[in-house]
Amino acid sequence: MPLPSVDDFTRGEDGWGVGLGLGIEYESAYEGSDEFELEANPAGAVQWRDGDNIYYWAGAALGWRGLRSEAWLLDVAVAFPFEDGREESDSEDGRLDGLGDVDGSTEIVLQARRALDSDWRYWLDGRLIASEDGSLGIFGAGRRFGDQTDGTGSDLSLVLVFHDSDYANRDFGINSEQAANSGLDQTDLDGGFRSIGLNYTFRYYVSDKWQVFGEALYEHFSSDVRDSPIARSDYEAEVGVGAIYVF
Repeated sequence: MPLPSVDDFTRGEDGWGVGLGLGIEYESAYEGSDEFELEANPAGAVQWRDGDNIYYWAGAALGWRGLRSEAWLLDVAVAFPFEDGREESDSEDGRLDGLGDVDGSTEIVLQARRALDSDWRYWLDGRLIASEDGSLGIFGAGRRFGDQTDGTGSDLSLVLVFHDSDYANRDFGINSEQAANSGLDQTDLDGGFRSIGLNYTFRYYVSDKWQVFGEALYEHFSSDVRDSPIARSDYEAEVGVGAIYVF
């Protein structure tokens, strides 16, 4: 299966597969920020493969991924909060002062990817993320580059993102208490279109044990999001690279 969202470390064989590594990301400090930060994160996963089914623990996510009918890739995961969603200290310029901290929450992630041809050169993708803080829907179309079918190569996708009002206000809303504490205008957002983005992913096997990966993401916010005082920028961006050792 070329370039799935979670790489396969089992080498196509039933049983255990383990890959551990580190990624370095240069990214927006928080949703809507015009400040950027450098951050290191663990990479890789522990997996168990049974035919076309892979059960995995990847970072803060526990899930299952399965290939169906050679054209459908399905993924179900529970993602536990790895860190707080947003802290006032995330802005070194003090632009979050008075808004308080936003705690992370456990999320249920459902994903389906559909190949449009026999070698997964073109594909469609849909993902639903649901939590007590609201829901996020992600819909994309992508193209794979290179002839490899071992999970390496690169792909480029165009993505549309939608959120409900709860999720929108978690990231960009300002209630009456926050407005009084911060001096920012009270803001209440409706659900709907959140952003449009481009995502580029790259993977390469340096050797039988080592692989390198990279990703670049650009997300342009909708006019409703840009009108929030929290959104100091019209976009969010991220560039990351890393390496993984496969046991």
